[in-house]
Order: sequence, then structure tokens, then C-alpha cells
Amino acid sequence: MVIRDFAQTAEGLGYTHIVTYDHVLGAPTQGREPPLVGPYDETHPFHEPMVLFGYLAALTSTIELMTGVLISPQRQSVLVAKQAAEVAILSGDRFRLGVGTGWNFVEYEALGMSFEARGHMLDEQIALWRQLWSGDVINFEGSFHQIDRGNCVPAPAKPIPVWFGGRSAAARRRAVALGDGFVFPTASRAAQESCAMLLEDLEANGRRSGFGIDALIGFGDGPETWHAAIAAWDELGADTLSVRAMSASSKSVGEVDPGFTSPQQHIDALEVFMAEVGP
Repeated sequence: MVIRDFAQTAEGLGYTHIVTYDHVLGAPTQGREPPLVGPYDETHPFHEPMVLFGYLAALTSTIELMTGVLISPQRQSVLVAKQAAEVAILSGDRFRLGVGTGWNFVEYEALGMSFEARGHMLDEQIALWRQLWSGDVINFEGSFHQIDRGNCVPAPAKPIPVWFGGRSAAARRRAVALGDGFVFPTASRAAQESCAMLLEDLEANGRRSGFGIDALIGFGDGPETWHAAIAAWDELGADTLSVRAMSASSKSVGEVDPGFTSPQQHIDALEVFMAEVGP
């Protein structure tokens, strides 16, 4: 399986983590009101992240697994807590839950969830998950969730890191208040400026220590851009950087399209990138 080969190649080369995106439903963007604006449509396939990571947990032993990001407000919150706990257990605590609000209202409608309330829903989800991951029997009374003496077992051995992702000020504010880290969708100058603002807010709130930073570098941009981005993000204090070789998402953020048409090209790119920039 090419998924297995990709993950094991990444682990063997010394990559620290694998990031996967989340879309439950593909949807044509044309002829919608309000407009559906995003880089993906019905032609772009996505694996379901939690099922994928259960599979990869058995095929790897050291590499971390991260959703970047799971659109959690369109999913049942208690089920997300259960699935996340299971991935953490099966992977030996190699799971990082990156979450965001998303942009695809068609998915929200199809899943029976409110697109308009997605930000408030995400805020409440974080508090609920952290209580459920304790394994204790809890009572919870919120705007979207009610639990009368329930628990989630088996519980993960330690708290699951919750990261946020996105481009908006709201995503940064939410991360400062509730998160363990932030993943930026690009390594561009605009993303660097956004990261600087995030770091200022973290410092002002006494939350910089232990807060993780990651950003995505476009493979198609080439070695000169990679090295410049790595230097800039190292100066900002980023913990890790991720490399992206997806055509649709690269084009959507202004990166050069790698133009890959086969899984093997993606696997080969892992070696090219690591040989150039080092671990």
C-alpha cells in the first residue's frame, strides 16, 4: 500500500510527524449561494483522519500523527473525544489533535451541524474533551452538550495536545486561550507576521512556555525558498516545519504547484526534501 510506504519512508528518513487534512464530503463549488470558496471540490479525495491514523499507528513506531486540521465542530464532540483517545492509545501517545472551524458549509449541513455556530461549538468542545480524556465520570452542561454522569474509557495515558490552525485573528485568539500549539497553513511572510502577533499575545497572557509552533512549506517552491523559510521560522521560535506537496492546497496559498501525478512522486519528495534541509 502506498499509504504504508509513505508513512514508513517518512519515519525512516527522520521526519517527526505526519499531518493529514480533513474533509468528510466533497462538493462542487459552482452555482452556490452563498458562494462556496475553497481550494477543494468533488474531485479531491481525502482519507478519514481518525481511521487513517488507527491504521498508521500499527505500521509505525516513532513518528507523530497530527490532524492539520480536523474540522471538529461539524463532528459529534463525544465521538471525537473517543476516537482521539483511541488513536492516542493505539499509537503510544503519538497523536496531536489539530482542530479548526473550516469553510465548507455543505459539509456542516450534510452532517447536521450548524455552520454559523461553529466557533462557539469549538470553544465548548475543548473543555468537554479535556474532561472526558481524564477517564473520570463527569457531568457537563453547556450550550451544545449535556452529559449526565458519563465517562470515556479507556482514557489516554496523558493529555492529548490540542492545536489550532487557520489564518484568522479568531483562530489565534482561540489558540492563546485554549490551545497547546498552532499550525500555520503556509510559511509565507504573511504567516510569519501572524505568528509574531500570536507570540506577542502568548507572552502577554503568560502562555508562551510549552506552546508549539508549526508551519507548512511548499515543496514546489524549491530549496532556496525552503532554506529562507526555515531560517525565518527558526528565528520566530517554531518547533517544527511541515512540507506540503499537494497541488490543490499549494496553488490555493500561492505556492508553486509540484505537479505530482503519482504516489511515488510524493514518496520520492520526502527524500529530496530531507536530503536538502536535514532533520
